Amino acid sequence: MNFSDERNLSSYFILFAVFVITGLVIWNTSLFFKRFKNDERSKMEVWAQSQKALNLEQLNDSPSDEYLNLSLLIIASNHSIPIIITDDKGKILKDLCGNIPESILNDEKSLYDLLNQMTSENPSIELDLHGGVRQYIHYGNSDILNKLKYYPVAISLIVFLLIGVVYFFFTTSKASEQNKLWAGMAKETAHQIGTPLSSLVGWSEILKSEEVNPEYLGEINKDIARLQMITERFSKIGSVPNLKEEDIIAQTKDAYEYLKRRNSKLINFSIKIPDTFIPVNLNTQLYSWTIENLVKNAIDAMKGRGDLTIELKEDAKKVYILVTDTGKGISKSKFNKIFEPGYTSKSRGWGLGLSLARRIIEEYHLGRIKVLRSEIGKGTTFQIALPKIHTT
Repeated sequence: MNFSDERNLSSYFILFAVFVITGLVIWNTSLFFKRFKNDERSKMEVWAQSQKALNLEQLNDSPSDEYLNLSLLIIASNHSIPIIITDDKGKILKDLCGNIPESILNDEKSLYDLLNQMTSENPSIELDLHGGVRQYIHYGNSDILNKLKYYPVAISLIVFLLIGVVYFFFTTSKASEQNKLWAGMAKETAHQIGTPLSSLVGWSEILKSEEVNPEYLGEINKDIARLQMITERFSKIGSVPNLKEEDIIAQTKDAYEYLKRRNSKLINFSIKIPDTFIPVNLNTQLYSWTIENLVKNAIDAMKGRGDLTIELKEDAKKVYILVTDTGKGISKSKFNKIFEPGYTSKSRGWGLGLSLARRIIEEYHLGRIKVLRSEIGKGTTFQIALPKIHTT
């Protein structure tokens, strides 16, 4: 399992944890809401009975002070649940309403709107009074119960925010660790190559004195120079490279010519570049490395046989370098995934080439690199976009 797969597995685990935690919060809050609502219903039923008892006590010539005081105490204890009492014809008895704002109580339409809302929230309680008089108690949810409705939403947002912060910290810390690891490996590789490279330079000087064919020495020196450049490339990983104004046309052509000479004749190389000068801020060594990575990736996709084209276009602000092959293609779902560190479709390899290419282009050169288009069995086009230097 590579790093990309491990990170995806961790992402799925975090998402699963989010849903489980949120589900538990909502479930427990729902139980608490129902229990609280049932408690309010019980309170209102007691309140209704107290209202009925008060009515009977008032009709009695010698009402019991004990029962009268108890009824009044229960009725007066309600400070949170809004109540509207109607007669058997649906008329609101304003004098008996409780915990209703004055602004609503004095507005007929608002009062009946509130009555309809209460009816939808809770079933009314029927009150049979003395002499066949019938009233109906309508009550709404208390402020605490209304606020409790939004509690699961608030908790869910907090949980999602917390998980998001943890996930962001996890992914960035992992990426940072990988970057440090690869930067250290690159610098160590440059250091290891440096020793035999110095020896090769010395042997090249000895061969000159031995009157070896100058053509052979020329090719050897080219490869030594190439190794020196590769060593310098690796040594730059992990540090900010220097950018200079360069002609992107010339640099692209140089990279193309080198790759064409060093690869199999079974690859049909072609280049389409304008005959002009396009200045960009560039680190030539890292740029040529990016082109090499894209070309090698294309050759692997074509299994060493096919057509490879490097094309350069421009608009008012940017220059575009397109590398097109006739290889196996890439599914659309993997257009972004192939640039992730550690991702590779090959049985051998570390999956660093395209990841380094993205870092070189986007972090160091402030450009963009992407899969422009691809079709399974027909080929792929990678596109590099770099900002141009505007000259006056």
